[in-house]
Amino acid sequence: MKSKKGAFGLSGRLILAAFLTYLLPGDLFGQSPFFQGKTITVIQGRDPGGTGDLRVRALFPFLQKYIPGNPTIVSEYMPGGGSRKAANHIFRTSRPDGLTIGNFSSAMVSLAILGESGILYDIDKFHYLGSPYSTYHSVFVTRKDAGFDTIDKLRAATGVKVGGQSVGFSTYNEGRLFVYMLGLKDPLFIAAFGGAELDPAIMRGEIDGRATGPDTILQRNRDWIDKGLANIHAIMETPRGEKHPHPFFAKLPEIETFARNDRERKMLALQRAFRVTGTPFVLPPGTPKDRVDILKEAFRKTYLDPEFAKEYRRLTSDDPSPLLPENHEKAIREVPRDPEAIELFKIIAGPKKLPPR
Repeated sequence: MKSKKGAFGLSGRLILAAFLTYLLPGDLFGQSPFFQGKTITVIQGRDPGGTGDLRVRALFPFLQKYIPGNPTIVSEYMPGGGSRKAANHIFRTSRPDGLTIGNFSSAMVSLAILGESGILYDIDKFHYLGSPYSTYHSVFVTRKDAGFDTIDKLRAATGVKVGGQSVGFSTYNEGRLFVYMLGLKDPLFIAAFGGAELDPAIMRGEIDGRATGPDTILQRNRDWIDKGLANIHAIMETPRGEKHPHPFFAKLPEIETFARNDRERKMLALQRAFRVTGTPFVLPPGTPKDRVDILKEAFRKTYLDPEFAKEYRRLTSDDPSPLLPENHEKAIREVPRDPEAIELFKIIAGPKKLPPR
């Protein structure tokens, strides 16, 4: 007995299939990647043009390659409050659809741990996408014309003007840490500059010194070393004992050698823990898991791509030391919460006069 044919003959079924493919290609025959034809916006908690911005830009072409659908990726800049403004925005305002990513200074973590005012985000609820670096060095530099060619002369001076970005930003915090540990007298802190504005301000004499990264000096101000246009006094290693590969910086005294007691050493350990978290890339709470997983994988592939390392080195004059997404949340959880260290750090990173030692 012959089986009955369906309502459509072979040709009818082919026509129907073609019609449905035209109308509903994603639903019936495999979806196009979600990110195809879309734009991802990276909200940076800083001004444009500084080293932090260059670190972010180094990732873009690789993320575009590794995110399925090859979306366009652009930056938006939202400086203020040591990245707290941008972090608050990502946590409370941005749509959790995978199309808005936050990138903040390490101060985003320290501000939350320290319980500072104006924190409207919970660091334990972000989805972390890693950081291009977790090894970091910071140095304290003064302009040559200020005449502080030794630490003793720096200590003997009064009212040294130290520049930084906003209160709570990493450059501000580290500048205050160096000043406190080196024992400067009655320094004046000016937290009114964008990242790219600080170095010209030094050369114009608007400020006497600042904290910065060796990579920034090697990339933008190599004549500070080659021509002796600046005095560089001390370095902070993250992690402790991780020497900078450039011999000039490797020979600088490490900030912990100036510590007088365990309280100060614990405070420096806390700062190192903040810095190990790098410059976090995050997604807001509520982002669908499949999109979080796609972006985590794209960031992971980017960090591990040898060509990314070359591009990062070209832009920043430093080697990347990636903190992969799977390790980022662990690093956040393991930041020390020692009350004594937190109490001192809050004073150092705040706007008030530094305490006596």
